[in-house]
Amino acid sequence: MEEALSQKYHPVVLLPEDVQVLDLSTEAGMEAHRTSPFTIGRYNEVRCIYTQAMFGGVRNVHVGIDLGAPAGTPVHAFTDCLIHKMGVNSQAGDYGPTLVTEQFVDGERIWALFGHLSLGSLKGRSVGQKLQRGEVLGWIGSETENGGWPPHVHFQLSRVAPVGHDMPGVVTGADRDAALRDFPDPRWVLGPIY
Repeated sequence: MEEALSQKYHPVVLLPEDVQVLDLSTEAGMEAHRTSPFTIGRYNEVRCIYTQAMFGGVRNVHVGIDLGAPAGTPVHAFTDCLIHKMGVNSQAGDYGPTLVTEQFVDGERIWALFGHLSLGSLKGRSVGQKLQRGEVLGWIGSETENGGWPPHVHFQLSRVAPVGHDMPGVVTGADRDAALRDFPDPRWVLGPIY
């Protein structure tokens, strides 16, 4: 299965073998020593890191996967797609520069959000632009441009077309079940990365 998947979808970020899966659900996990600059933040994880006002103290269920890597690391299209929306979500704690692509996954129309990119990722891009599987669509942004987060790309799938260049990447516990239906596990295309 992994071999078939790897041929079907290109990795969003080329991760080395020493990637570290983070536990952001507890203070101890947040403070744990990072053993690699390449990290994975889990899907459907209840996190204690969302202290910014935009999360209202109640949005804490992460519905994407975070792929951590040094700023400037290339981010790739996992399959042929179109740029659906793009822009900068500039509020503190938000996505910063963001691209949303539209593509088909196993015959189903799916939108994918790539958040926390560099500002340079948006240059020369336009809505409706075609990207090919494996093409570099952007680069991981630094904390000064990506909403204030350690460098990573928030990768999220959606069965619902976003109106703008945004999706709720963190939801409340009350909204969890509906969100997990609307925003399927990104391992659908990333494979069993953890």
